[in-house]
Amino acid sequence: MKFEQWLGLIGLTAALALLWSLRHAVLLIFAAVVLAMALCTLVGAVRRRSGLPRLTALLLSLLGLVLVLVVAGAVIVPPFVEQFSQLIEKLPQAASLLLSMLQQGLERASTMIYGSSDRSLGWLSDSFGASTEPSGGLASSLGDGLLKLVGFAGNVGTGLLQTLFVVAVALMVAAQPEAYREVLLLLAPSFYRRRLRQALLHCGNALSAWMVGVLISSLCVGSLAAIGLSLLGVKLVAANAVLAGLLNIIPNVGPTLSTLFPMSVALLEEPWKALAVLALYVVVQNLESYVITPSVMHHQLKLLPGFTLMAQLLFTVVFGPLGLLLALPLAVCLQVLVRELLIRDILDPWKLQRWSR
Repeated sequence: MKFEQWLGLIGLTAALALLWSLRHAVLLIFAAVVLAMALCTLVGAVRRRSGLPRLTALLLSLLGLVLVLVVAGAVIVPPFVEQFSQLIEKLPQAASLLLSMLQQGLERASTMIYGSSDRSLGWLSDSFGASTEPSGGLASSLGDGLLKLVGFAGNVGTGLLQTLFVVAVALMVAAQPEAYREVLLLLAPSFYRRRLRQALLHCGNALSAWMVGVLISSLCVGSLAAIGLSLLGVKLVAANAVLAGLLNIIPNVGPTLSTLFPMSVALLEEPWKALAVLALYVVVQNLESYVITPSVMHHQLKLLPGFTLMAQLLFTVVFGPLGLLLALPLAVCLQVLVRELLIRDILDPWKLQRWSR
């Protein structure tokens, strides 16, 4: 290699190392871009219907969002906060009851197999705290862990600053998306800017389709969960329905977590209701996966479940909890860029050239 090539390689390595050290800041910028794309989608819909200038449509969209948030905060948030606190209190009791039922079932099985039971399975109660007291063993640990999870944002100042940064950048990008895209394109070689512009437009369209689809899907999942839980007579319907809709944003992990809360409440009422709740959520998730999502996301990229799960694991390891939340939009953009820039621009022409020889 020549001296200039060595310098280029060293510069590239240094740039990658710098990017890795700033990965959390880069993820915050990506979160701002995702929020900006959501605003751009809403602004585009307003402009198509009204023909207003972009800034006017943006102001109207922001006023509409603020109005919706105020109404939702007045109607939904107070009962949700009250019911969610009750839900957290019930989880340790449900864990104790479940472990007690597990111990009794194992002892009965031991009696049926061996003819008698010397209650040698009492270690379940001693080790995991399967007692009627909600403060014992696993129950206490679970309660403490969930309370810590609810209050994990202890550093309110840092979280608030990061949120303000994301919102501010999103608003600035949403006001002039074309200008920021052109600035980004200046980092690419001049001969490749046109092709990269097309790839970025494809990324934007894919993100818009994903966000609209997730919004409709989450609303449907929350509504179906509320209807089903009301028919089953399970308490704390509002909190469980809101959690089902919110956690639906996180595929694979979110629906599983949303099932635990209503099952815990139902278990304290009647054990058969817990199984009914599990069956309800399985039906709802199958409807979401095979009916709702294909209907509202027929223009979106098809992400394979295995690819989605690997993306969640990878981005969670690299970026932490925020990486899990943004795993899907990151995977959508990554798939578009790989398809447009790697496969179509490099691999497909290389394959044709090789076979033509």
